[in-house]
Amino acid sequence: MLYIIGLGLSDETDVTVKGLQAIKSCERVYLEAYTSVLMVSKEKLEEFYGRELILADREKVESQSDEILLNADTLNVAFLVVGDPFGATTHTDLVLRARELKVPVTIIHNASIMNAVGACGLQLYNFGQTISIPFFTDTWKPDSFYDRIKENKNLGFHTLCLLDIKVKEQSIENLARGKKIYEPPRYMTVNQAIQQLLEIEENRGEQVLEPESLAIGIARLGSATDQLIRAGTLTQLSTQDFGPPLHSLVIVGSKIHSLEVDYMRGFAVDEQSFDELASKYDH
Repeated sequence: MLYIIGLGLSDETDVTVKGLQAIKSCERVYLEAYTSVLMVSKEKLEEFYGRELILADREKVESQSDEILLNADTLNVAFLVVGDPFGATTHTDLVLRARELKVPVTIIHNASIMNAVGACGLQLYNFGQTISIPFFTDTWKPDSFYDRIKENKNLGFHTLCLLDIKVKEQSIENLARGKKIYEPPRYMTVNQAIQQLLEIEENRGEQVLEPESLAIGIARLGSATDQLIRAGTLTQLSTQDFGPPLHSLVIVGSKIHSLEVDYMRGFAVDEQSFDELASKYDH
């Protein structure tokens, strides 16, 4: 049996009882370590789960999945995912490969950014398409995701922006030379995401976003000790210190329910300017 198990958002205790029981029944336990990260170390997870964890980077999952699935038709193997198992298309692909090999699969769900984002006060059914914002480079500045923000805005929907992380990535030079030298981990901040979004708007001139657009910055969602949520204009949020990763950004839609306004106000960088801005949105 292949168990694909969601670990939740924060620490080792976020795993479900069902998930923990499955982990303890497994001969091999893989920890997916490139689409997201928990806020605790691998060693702390191993101590709590009572199992040694095998780190599964992008290469192992996408190119060496046969290793993960080896003998999973006769013994139990766990594949652990931060958040929920279907939070990334990579994990859907792993299920399809298991089906091809006639390996039985059990999915054990958990909380993810996709539903926990409701903690910011915006109602989940008012969200549109979720986007991912990648790191810009000097030679590569993709902006196709901006069209999704525009589509959401035209429908009045909020946009959840998932911010890029780079774990075990190689530089272009080392990749070209075939050197297995990896760059230090990088995690996009709310501030960097805003800077890139405003740069795209400046280049495209589509009036989708402006410095005074209302947004919500979120850091370490799900943490019992240092979760941080701030609501304000993009300009206001760009000056805030959101601390360690992981960060997310929500672009508030053109329509806001009065309950959403009341809830968001508790996170406002400045309540007076927040109320003035929120009053300009459709209710």
